Amino acid sequence: MSDAVPSARHPLWEPLHLSQCDPDPVVQFRRWFDEAAPVMAEREAIALVTATPDGRPSARMVLLRHVDDDSFGWYTNYESRKGVELAANPVAALLWYCEARGRQVRIEGDVALAPPAASDAYFAQRPRGSRLGAHASHQSAPLASRDELDARVAEVTRAFEGREVPRPPYWGGYRLTPTRVEFWQHRESRLHDRILYERDPAGGWRRTRLAP
Repeated sequence: MSDAVPSARHPLWEPLHLSQCDPDPVVQFRRWFDEAAPVMAEREAIALVTATPDGRPSARMVLLRHVDDDSFGWYTNYESRKGVELAANPVAALLWYCEARGRQVRIEGDVALAPPAASDAYFAQRPRGSRLGAHASHQSAPLASRDELDARVAEVTRAFEGREVPRPPYWGGYRLTPTRVEFWQHRESRLHDRILYERDPAGGWRRTRLAP
């Protein structure tokens, strides 16, 4: 992260005070997410980190397609590397970053499959090409060549010509229920603001300021 003076290059940077943070981290996230809309080309982009049961992590960018009072969600192929790792070790971390405002949000928690009805509804509103691609691509499996993939797409396109493309049984959504959420705000001299939310066993969330 840059040490640049905010007023010189990033007029949108501002302090993060614990007293100004909403008691609910999802509400606080939505506030930052909404404020990012005018300054981000793809604000739904998030890094998703999964791990094998023995702790070997892997990361990739996905699109945040679901936020409600209790969970954050995305959609993918259940047989992809991330899907296989989540089946064996159903915990994950998400990272959302807004460079223009000098902000990042780290989210950790337990992961479960989204309800089939939610996956069906989301799949149905995807562009037709993306729906065909979900049938044609065996995500994360080796390919002999690009021609092999193109041939599969052509085959699937012919198979579904003139009719709707249904959701494959191996494709759908995930929901992460957060247990830990950290909000990070850039400040000068790397003296950043960090506010951590952790679930309170008695209910609700505990908020703590962390050293940068």
